[in-house]
Amino acid sequence: MSRSGYSDDYGGWGLVCWRGAVNSALKGKRGQAFLIELRDALEAMPTKRLIADSLQAEGEFCTIGVLGAKRGVDMTTLDPDDREAVGEAFDIAPAMASEIVFMNDEASWQAETPEQRWVRMRDWITSQIKIETA
Repeated sequence: MSRSGYSDDYGGWGLVCWRGAVNSALKGKRGQAFLIELRDALEAMPTKRLIADSLQAEGEFCTIGVLGAKRGVDMTTLDPDDREAVGEAFDIAPAMASEIVFMNDEASWQAETPEQRWVRMRDWITSQIKIETA
C-alpha cells in the first residue's frame, strides 16, 4: 500500500463510494478554499520543486507540505501515512488528503524531476478549482 492508502485490491461498491467521497471533498466549499490556498502557496514558492513520499525532507516539501510550511504546521509530529491525521491537521477530508498524496506521489507514469512534479501538481490543483472565493 502507498502513502495515499490506495491499493490495487480496492474495487466494487467500496471504490464507487470512495470516489464519491473524494469528489465531494474536492468540490465542497472547504475543499475549494483549501485548493485555492494550496495553489497560491505553490505559486509563492521561491524554488518550484516538490518531493514525493514525505511531507517534508531536507527543507523541501510535497504538495500538502508546502501549505503546512506556509501555515506553520509542525509536520515532524505528523505521520504522513495517516490520512485521517493529515486531513485533521489541514482541516480537509481524509479522502481529499489521500487524493492529493496519490496525485503527488504516484499519478505520473513517467519518471519526473521535482520541478516537473511541481508543474504537474500546480496544473492538477488549478484544474480542480471550480469556484474562486473573494
